[in-house]
Amino acid sequence: MAWNFAAGPARLPDAVLARAADELFRRGADGASASERPFTGPAFRSLLERARCRLAELLAVPADYRILFLAGGAMQQFSLLPMNLLGASRRAAYADSGYWSRRAMAEAGKLAEVTVVARHPGEQPLAAPPTGRWAFPADCAYCHITPNETVDGIAYPALPDCGEVPLVADCTSSLLMAPLDVAKFGVVYASAQKNIGPAGLTVVIVREDLLERSPAELPAPFSYRHQAAEGSCVNTPPMQAIHVAALVFDWLAEHGGLAAMAVASRRKAERVYGAIEASGGFYVAPVLAGHRSPVNIRFHLANPALTEVFLCQAEAAGLHHLRGHRQLGGLRASLYNAMPEAGALALAGFMAEFARLYG
Repeated sequence: MAWNFAAGPARLPDAVLARAADELFRRGADGASASERPFTGPAFRSLLERARCRLAELLAVPADYRILFLAGGAMQQFSLLPMNLLGASRRAAYADSGYWSRRAMAEAGKLAEVTVVARHPGEQPLAAPPTGRWAFPADCAYCHITPNETVDGIAYPALPDCGEVPLVADCTSSLLMAPLDVAKFGVVYASAQKNIGPAGLTVVIVREDLLERSPAELPAPFSYRHQAAEGSCVNTPPMQAIHVAALVFDWLAEHGGLAAMAVASRRKAERVYGAIEASGGFYVAPVLAGHRSPVNIRFHLANPALTEVFLCQAEAAGLHHLRGHRQLGGLRASLYNAMPEAGALALAGFMAEFARLYG
């Protein structure tokens, strides 16, 4: 059996792949496949509404929030967020928790005056920023966090207290892995290619009152307000990715919803972190316990000369895409919803045997 531990695009559930093969690439009575029909037609609009309703059910999205299915990835939202949320203010707050939060800050800094309200400690073991009551600049439009850092393997153990400042979260790696209290956020967004579907789609969940901040002069495809008014169809949406996302949402509901995903995620993470802890220092997890991501498990070998040997033998054993991010090196195993516990068990077993042979 081969297992894909890539940080993204990531594995999709086997049942979803099977359904997609049947539904997306089979011509109907009208001579068109699902990807070839007009996005303005009833077939796609019905699918879009089904996806929206199912996601709202999974996340228990409050009635005063709108769900948008937009083309592009999270990096596009790094720019669209200040474009849509600054309003009359030019100030935004960001917390530095690692690689992706810094990328978000860099893009926002081209459009707004960015204040860094919290940082992770920097030294090892790594940790999320402290999450007490943060101090915000006057007239702060929003506060942005990255609750799960895909590259660094850091996860917030709790949310910050932002008072009246809307909290915005890039949940690309963590959305749909556990229940989420959407009401605590002004905006939640996530690229699809981790737990939702194929790359090219981003889900944005925005509180309705914040839609009024979108400037009238903002191009309509980039405007949350316009996209909400047009049901995410100001321009042609990523139809195929939305179709697969709808199948994933169905799969999640059929398998117990987000509470069940959280239990499974914890079990999988415990398998791999357990192998690290049981190795007697052969493997090292650089993130503080309690701040470790349950989905993007970052670790390295105490003897870095063995890294390439580990990767080569892991691939031979069917364990693929374990190389760490190019800027940080080491190793990383991503355990998204579609990764069965058997995959985590296979990795943990390989790690134990590799440590026995080379330790």
